[in-house]
Order: sequence, then C-alpha cells, then structure tokens
Amino acid sequence: MDTEGEINKELDALVAEVPSIRKLAIKTDDIIAFGAKYQNWYSRCVKIVELLGSDRLNEFCSYYRIDPKRKDFSVATYVIQDYVNGILAAMDLYNKPKWDVHNAITIRIINQSHILESLKSRIGTVLADVKGHLLAQIEDEELEIARKLLRVSLRGAGAVAGVVLESHLQRTAENHKVSIKKKDPTNSDLNDPLKSVGVYAIPTWRKIQHLADLRNLCDHKKDKEPSHDEIEELIVGVSAIIKTVF
Repeated sequence: MDTEGEINKELDALVAEVPSIRKLAIKTDDIIAFGAKYQNWYSRCVKIVELLGSDRLNEFCSYYRIDPKRKDFSVATYVIQDYVNGILAAMDLYNKPKWDVHNAITIRIINQSHILESLKSRIGTVLADVKGHLLAQIEDEELEIARKLLRVSLRGAGAVAGVVLESHLQRTAENHKVSIKKKDPTNSDLNDPLKSVGVYAIPTWRKIQHLADLRNLCDHKKDKEPSHDEIEELIVGVSAIIKTVF
C-alpha cells in the first residue's frame, strides 16, 4: 500500500474508534478505562493532525488540554483532560451537577472526530508538498556540489548543474501533464513544450535555452572550453529556475 493509502487507512481507523470512546465517556464509574483508550487514540491523532493540518492542531488539542489561563470552571471551559483526571462537573448548593459532564465530553470528542474527517481531503496535497520540499532540498544540495566542483572541474560542475535543470524541467512537465515524446529528453526538448502550454513566457524560455547551451559546452568535446564565468552563470541560472518554475 502506498503512503496515501496508509494515511487514509489510519484516518479511517481513528474515526472508527470514536463510537467506542464515546460509549466509555458516559460511564462515570469507568473513567480509567476511558482515559486509557482515549489517551492512546489522542496520541495517534495528534501526529496525523500535525502532518495534515497543522493549522487545526491547536483547535484539536484545545478540546483535550486544560487552558493554563482558565479563570473559571464551567461547561465552556471544561475539557477532556479534566474528565480523565477525575474532575467532574461543578456542583450546586444541592450537590447536583450544574451541567451534564458526559454531554460536554461527547461534544468535544465529536468535534475532534470532525477535524479528523475533514483532513482526508488534504492527504494528496500535503504529500505532494512534502515531496516537493524534499526534492527542492536535494536540488540545492546537488547545486552545492556543482559549486565545489568549480574549483577542480568546470565540465563536471556544469554537467551536474545541467542534470539538476533537466530533472526539474521533467518534474515540471509531469506536474502540468505535458506530454514529452522523447524517452530521454534534453533541456531543449523540455523547454519548447513547457513554453507552448504557457508554463512560462518567452524570457524564461530564452533563459533556459541559454543555460542548455552552456550545459552542452560541458557535455560535448568542442574547440571551445567552458570558462569559469560561464559555468558559474549556469549554476546561478539553474538555481533561479528551480525556485521560480514549477
């Protein structure tokens, strides 16, 4: 099963546990059993909410955690952690609960489960963002290698930078579902189709074509040897392209 499938499976499992957790929550004499099951569920939830919806994490946790700035004890401020700690609803003069503690806990658990369910729609987008971030890190690291190679091999440095550009353009074509006929396309083979479908305008197309020409100086034995300035221009140019073209 792929990563997206695994995350979907875990989300479904967490949501499926909600009814049994709610059932335990209505038994005041079984708080320990509720606490054990809920704490396990909550710990698993926090990890997946942090991954898929960091913007909802504070909200999710607020239904469980006691607010250290809490000034009063009421149905509005009562949280699941109170219940787990054995703190029940405040009593009135006749020693009767002022409000239904089980109803308060149930509402908070339901709210948490709704947040979980809402995150299912984010899985694909989040994983794509993570993948893109990791690939961007790899590209930066490879360009750093190219910069170090400048001291010992201009052709080697240029070749590495050229591969980074080519790989990035291939991923850009995939992102935009641009069909590339060649099995092993060069930068030039990728540049024209991407411009044709409007991924970028003519100035960027010209820049990439120029970078492809500089890369060719390194890959093919010619009368002209690449200069230090040309390869440095290639590396700087590739760095700019991978940060602006997606």
